[in-house]
Amino acid sequence: MNKPAASPGKNSPARKKLPRTVVVLGLVSFFNDFASDIVIPLIPILLATVLAAGPLALGLIEGIADAVASLLKLWSGRHSDALSGRRKGLALTGYILSNIARPMLGLAGSWPMVLLLRSIDRMGKGLRSAPRDALVVDATPAHMRGYAFGFHRALDNGGAVAGSLAAAAALAWSGMSLGEVILWSAAPGFLAVLLLGLGVTEKTDEKTAVACDSPAAPAALPPLRWSVLSLPMRRYLLVLMLFTFARASETFILLLGHQLGVGVVELLLLWSALNLAKASTSTWGGQLADSMGRGTSMLIGWLAFSLSFLLLAAVDDDIGLWTVSVFYGLLAGISEGAERAIISDHAQPRERGTAFGWYHLMTGIAAIPAGLLFGSIWQFQSAAAAFFFAGTLGAGAALLLRTWAWPARQTREQE
Repeated sequence: MNKPAASPGKNSPARKKLPRTVVVLGLVSFFNDFASDIVIPLIPILLATVLAAGPLALGLIEGIADAVASLLKLWSGRHSDALSGRRKGLALTGYILSNIARPMLGLAGSWPMVLLLRSIDRMGKGLRSAPRDALVVDATPAHMRGYAFGFHRALDNGGAVAGSLAAAAALAWSGMSLGEVILWSAAPGFLAVLLLGLGVTEKTDEKTAVACDSPAAPAALPPLRWSVLSLPMRRYLLVLMLFTFARASETFILLLGHQLGVGVVELLLLWSALNLAKASTSTWGGQLADSMGRGTSMLIGWLAFSLSFLLLAAVDDDIGLWTVSVFYGLLAGISEGAERAIISDHAQPRERGTAFGWYHLMTGIAAIPAGLLFGSIWQFQSAAAAFFFAGTLGAGAALLLRTWAWPARQTREQE
């Protein structure tokens, strides 16, 4: 791997200031997640109360929806590379699709309808995610990509805080039903689409190459084969795939709270607190990953996940649930920027969309069995058994990350 050009000094303005495109994309994610997290924390409650469905249905819905999204992410990332880096159109289409389907969940009358609409929503995510991540990399110098993705995740989580607080306020004071609150998610979703359409100007391949201190890339793309990926990338993606089996949807935390007798408004406040905790450490965590090593940051996040889910297995009241959830959010935020920045470390400028497509595909392949497995253990054993299983598997994935797929060491070996 070619060594990056010398980076600016730590105190230089160039090091501290994020590109305008990254800032606008962060705001797009803020408003999109504002819309999304009016809806997402209400799904397990909607299933458990209005639609009389259990944890197995939730696992099936979240698993299939995530898998559908991930299969599209490889195609969309690759297609954005084939379009010579013109990625904005795919990202915009994805945001539009999600923000049409998501509010319709408020009209769903059965859990299969929730599955259909949630899958369409995630199809939109599948179209936009890899091109959007590649847009972030295209616009950002190599030495601050952890910072860029950390900032992006901070605004993403900030939108989740705003969305869940808005939903809690609406349910507590407006007298609206769950379905009516979900329908109102269309408003911030429209702002996300408008911001992306008017606020982002993408670069050509030539400009991207200059911005990233790289020579112009050849026109032809390499074959879309697993074997074409570098060995460090393949190892990293395989360990990420294993970790996905452990990383059950965070909505299960809300289902646990519902099982413990926590009220709907308090569950929305819990969801808000969890995402606020992640938002508060994401930007700093991204900067820390750039300075101390992205592999170290990842290891901290994964070990925090493992410990948190093992603790959730022992939670039996709302105080314990709040304590563990906030602890989990604070440490999870540290690693969020590093996880995607590592992908850019192993990807050539001409293949960034494809690299992020592989990243999302590999984690998505595990989504259906992961959701079904977690939900099945919960339904046929107990919630404690499900969280214990996930925490133990997460610890195993962290061990493999350190001993077999250590990103910082492999990056140095390539250089």
